Amino acid sequence: MMTPEQVAKKSAEIMWGEDNATAHLGMKLVSIGPGKAILTMPVGAHMTNGHGTCHGGYIFTLADSAFAFACNSYNQRAVAAHCSITYLAPARGGMVLRATAAEQQRVDRNGIYDITVTDDASGAIIAEFRGHSRTIAGTFF
Repeated sequence: MMTPEQVAKKSAEIMWGEDNATAHLGMKLVSIGPGKAILTMPVGAHMTNGHGTCHGGYIFTLADSAFAFACNSYNQRAVAAHCSITYLAPARGGMVLRATAAEQQRVDRNGIYDITVTDDASGAIIAEFRGHSRTIAGTFF
């Protein structure tokens, strides 16, 4: 019998192999556990907008990916039902962003996850994201 940590790790390994968008953006899965995940992403010059800051869509994508790995950590496929983000500080090219996802509630087919996006070097908070998940049919293994 697998421990919850082993289930989370195996689910993430399989999901990572199927997740082309996350890998394409240079994200790295730093850690995974039941209901939690940490991902990082370097902010390249191609990710900056007309204000010289990281486009919010990339920050949202990083947070959404951390959310996805956290809510899919139980060997039960889950998708987003609703997500929102509040941007608190600009991110700039050359930064490495860290998204830390933590499960708040998981009841029946529904889950709520909070994700904090920070500058990996300074720890400054860049954005706060909340995701609501819904499990769907299917498992990873």
